[in-house]
Amino acid sequence: MASDKNEAEWPDELHRVLKGAGVTRMSHVPDAGHARLITLCEHDPAMVTNVLTTEEEGIAIAAGAWLGGASSVLLLQSSGVGNCINMLSLPAIGRFPLLMLVTMRGEWAEFNPWQVPMGRATQTTLEAMGVTVMRADTPADLIASVESAAALAFRADQQVAVLISQRLLGKKTW
Repeated sequence: MASDKNEAEWPDELHRVLKGAGVTRMSHVPDAGHARLITLCEHDPAMVTNVLTTEEEGIAIAAGAWLGGASSVLLLQSSGVGNCINMLSLPAIGRFPLLMLVTMRGEWAEFNPWQVPMGRATQTTLEAMGVTVMRADTPADLIASVESAAALAFRADQQVAVLISQRLLGKKTW
């Protein structure tokens, strides 16, 4: 995992960036890569969090939040992107903003072969559905990309995903 103090603190900085962008809703499925950020959002009295049974529910929650005057973020893993394909038409056709932070699997030092196919297809799949995709390989890339993605989503009503590389998250072992 990250050994540098700054690298270890990127979830805290990311939480600050999301708050600065006006995000008050967060939806997620349980994910080790997002664990620290999930905990920060759950303990933030200004944020409402939703644990999802499947990732596409988060897209509907984001649309509903926007219609109700709130901004939200969807945290998911690359394997869950495949579950969202049909639902991605909702924000595109309704012109709702969508901000997704996607922890990648199936890449660097992956141990689970079931994660590889969707890991390989995540960016292409999102782009095929009209989602703007940014990729973060370092903590600095991540913070800058999420700041940019939030502005694009919430100011220009765009659908944006930031892919958080598996290398940034660290090697998983079970």
